[in-house]
Amino acid sequence: MDAFTAGILQRIRKAELDLLAALESGDDFLAEVEQSEIDDLHRLAAEHGIQITPAMRPTAA
Repeated sequence: MDAFTAGILQRIRKAELDLLAALESGDDFLAEVEQSEIDDLHRLAAEHGIQITPAMRPTAA
């Protein structure tokens, strides 16, 4: 895995954890911001042929 791929995957995972924290705390605005970040990172990953598997996504929401 190259550094770019690892960085994208790390950023996605952090955004997912931040999204879960926002949802748990009831911060709807932050949850929307984090979801937008995740969506953008997923698009970027797809543009570069990086596959995001369901196992990489959080299970609780």
